[in-house]
Amino acid sequence: MRVLVIGSGAREHALVLALRRDPAVSALIAAPGNAGIAQHAQVRPVDAGSAEAVAALAREVAADLVVIGPEVPLVLGVADAVRAAGIACFGPSAAAARIEGSKAFAKDVMAAAGVRTAHSEVVDTPAELDAALDRFGPTWVVKDDGLAAGKGVVVTQDRLAARDHAAELLEQGHPVLLESFLDGPEVSLFCLVDGETVVPLLPAQDHKRVGDGDTGPNTGGMGAYTPLPWLPDGMVTQIVDEVVAPVAAEMARRGCPFSGLLYAGLAMGAAGPAVVEFNCRFGDPETQAVLALLDSPLGELLFATATGTLAEAPKPRWHSGAAITVVLAAENYPARPRTGDVITGANDASTDAAAIVLHAGTSQRADGALVSAGGRVLSIVGTGVDLTAARVAAYDRLAGIKLPGSHYRSDIGLAAVEGRIEL
Repeated sequence: MRVLVIGSGAREHALVLALRRDPAVSALIAAPGNAGIAQHAQVRPVDAGSAEAVAALAREVAADLVVIGPEVPLVLGVADAVRAAGIACFGPSAAAARIEGSKAFAKDVMAAAGVRTAHSEVVDTPAELDAALDRFGPTWVVKDDGLAAGKGVVVTQDRLAARDHAAELLEQGHPVLLESFLDGPEVSLFCLVDGETVVPLLPAQDHKRVGDGDTGPNTGGMGAYTPLPWLPDGMVTQIVDEVVAPVAAEMARRGCPFSGLLYAGLAMGAAGPAVVEFNCRFGDPETQAVLALLDSPLGELLFATATGTLAEAPKPRWHSGAAITVVLAAENYPARPRTGDVITGANDASTDAAAIVLHAGTSQRADGALVSAGGRVLSIVGTGVDLTAARVAAYDRLAGIKLPGSHYRSDIGLAAVEGRIEL
């Protein structure tokens, strides 16, 4: 099977490495890829947001399966164009990708499916803003109604900060979603979905805030770990039964069945799981940790999902132990990051060590030097017999990597190790 992976981040690097382990995958092409992915797959240039360009490349490389990593191409209908070219595609249609592309659409689907989520209102004019803010708080949750790469959300007890963020979004022409605050620890659950067939992967927890102790602004994600030692037995099944399966059924009923990876971001409050958001693709940085523990052939699972045969595919198998992802970010991230700085200590291409380095915002200069080219530059993935060992492996590997001005969180997974997470 010849597989084309679309995307250029650490998530796609993780997908490429997992696909390489599948004996049925005979060729791997990544577009546009990055400097790290190029060590493991043929890299081709492409405009990932162009449906025509991606479909043409898939035909050119004779792909049997196209795997679309980022959300923007999915929302723009790239998966539709690939399927129209007669090629199997892992990723939802543009109509189904609205579950992430429009938070208002997602709320409507959840309401019809009877799924617990925050109360919300959409504000699309400045004149409505103050009255709407008065109906929320004292913790305000303000979101960009469209795609914002995880950085369009402000959660604050400061009404003025909430208003300023909402006003800025409205000034940019973006509708604003105000939500009631959901308490409890958060869980990311990835599910392979083929219409109404739902197959969960391992649950993970993301760390969105930029600083230790969950301080500072939201980011695209500074780290993640899996599995969750504090999550009760049977909770994954409960989430599938109460959240993911009803949403999948409702989308099928509406004529936009979901095919691909449906990501439920949940708050585990006293009343049970409630949806914070849905995403229409593998999450970053959770994917890096989850796939590090996958023992099943990934290509087989993705191809079954893409071709409507997921119900007949073997269930995923997992290695024992734990995995953790720690993100090394460029100076000034999540604001405009500094780029072009030389990275040293990250070029080991080994994939069987206790900790590996996945590339995200990197590029290679003409002289061969590896340089930063984005906000989240690298993902360091550690594995071990338990979360403590996985943390040691990741942070030991990170200590050998140098990038001027870079920063990372030192507490990824620490609360779980110390038993400080309770439901």
